[in-house]
Amino acid sequence: MSVLRPLDKLPSLNTATILLVGTEDALLQQLADSMLKEDCTSELKVHLAKSLPLPSSVNRPRIDLIVFVVNLHSKYSLQNTEESLRHVDASFFLGKVCFLATGAGRESHCSIHRHTVVKLAHTYQSPLLYCDLEVPCSWVPTSLSLLTWLAQGLSEWPGSQASAALTDG
Repeated sequence: MSVLRPLDKLPSLNTATILLVGTEDALLQQLADSMLKEDCTSELKVHLAKSLPLPSSVNRPRIDLIVFVVNLHSKYSLQNTEESLRHVDASFFLGKVCFLATGAGRESHCSIHRHTVVKLAHTYQSPLLYCDLEVPCSWVPTSLSLLTWLAQGLSEWPGSQASAALTDG
């Protein structure tokens, strides 16, 4: 197990990989399924992890975007994200990481204040998206936003061929 670095693996031709990190397995799986249903001309892979670091594996593909999913109803979710961030190389935060705060629709049930997640995203200079993954109608817009961030991030990487194919035109 080691620190995730953006260029520690060679890119695969016309393939992009998103890593969703969070404590809510069912919600992550629903989001992953929604992303995989989107029409992309290149191959999209979505991997799920409860936390970082990932086990070292020769077969693991290069990660093109890490999405830290923070459930605003769970302090454990925030703690898990903060601990996982220690296992990400600083160069990954140059357009390859974003935060997704879920549960924002029911603010009365939140155990984490929105400002805490805003501060976290600001500290790592990474984008933050609010959604409610427990509401199925939010899956598609959230998926499209993440795929847009992925395509933008890929266009900044040398040797990347997948960004134009992901946006489908």
